[in-house]
Amino acid sequence: MPRSTVARINLEALRRNYQAACGRAGGAQVMAVVKADGYGHGIGPVASALNSLVPKFAVACLEEAMAIRESGLEQPIVLLQGVHAGPDVVECVQNDFEPVLHSVQQLEWLEHYDQVPGHWLKVNSGMNRLGFHPDELAGVMARLEAKKASERLLGFVTHFACADDAESAMTAEQTSVFEQATAPWPGLMKSVGNSAAHFLAGQPLFDWSRPGIMLYGGSPLIGKTGLELGLEPVMSLEAPLISTRVVRAGASVGYGAGWVADRDTRMGMVAIGYGDGYPRHAGTNTPAAINGQRIRLIGRVSMDMLAVDLTGAPEAREGDNVELWGRTVSVDEVAACAGTISYELLTGITSRVTRQYR
Repeated sequence: MPRSTVARINLEALRRNYQAACGRAGGAQVMAVVKADGYGHGIGPVASALNSLVPKFAVACLEEAMAIRESGLEQPIVLLQGVHAGPDVVECVQNDFEPVLHSVQQLEWLEHYDQVPGHWLKVNSGMNRLGFHPDELAGVMARLEAKKASERLLGFVTHFACADDAESAMTAEQTSVFEQATAPWPGLMKSVGNSAAHFLAGQPLFDWSRPGIMLYGGSPLIGKTGLELGLEPVMSLEAPLISTRVVRAGASVGYGAGWVADRDTRMGMVAIGYGDGYPRHAGTNTPAAINGQRIRLIGRVSMDMLAVDLTGAPEAREGDNVELWGRTVSVDEVAACAGTISYELLTGITSRVTRQYR
């Protein structure tokens, strides 16, 4: 029998989170971002579960878009990084993929073909990662018009650097830059809204929003959990308690003897570790739960197991399932304890962990 370390995926919660995004999008349509294997939840099952609700998907790259097509879904798919080689332009035409152009090289690839896909232009409004500077847009548009590729231009996108910080003025500044840069072409669509933007009062989302982490129940805002934002956890990461013992006062647990009992303590070992994608830097006092009761990690996380303090769950026995994150313990809480974000935790779960869907 395989070990029972599993990620239980609640697809109905996924659908409800998507509907919550729609409710916060104002007049914008909502494309579902399912990149990075559906944020670690499985791109095929995630996209299929959203199929009846979603008018458009978004992914990072061509391979992810092909995985959606292999699942039998027909919606247009936005490639957020665009194409990575010239021949990819042909693939986009044949499969109704919509690449985002962000560089001169991609523009040159597009110019090479008579038939081009529907596409978007990325505007660098201040994040300084990808995209054309506002001063470059007129020249780019002229090149597209010279090849009549502008007839297939769908619109403009940008990406916010600080939307997770509700106190930052940068999101409003980027929005202003984006609006001014695209004003000469009023008939084209606009897309700016990541998950965090859905929660910023007064933030325009224009024509298309692009929620990602919020679909999976993770928080896009600093200092908030998904549960606090009204989102439902989609993944419950669970592993069995495989051993219990009493650690005497003064004895240590785990590598480096990093945790020492200050009193006799009943502890347990759980069959999950950083080899499964659980964060190694989630140390003592990181929350977990067993039988609905919150407990805490103690000592260092090992590759295949971790230790928990069972003081708060005196009835716990070997074979009981431990929730590492899910409904009782938010993935955002665990991420904060590990000095990271829920995005990294969800996408980092390895293939050793079985996904179970309902």
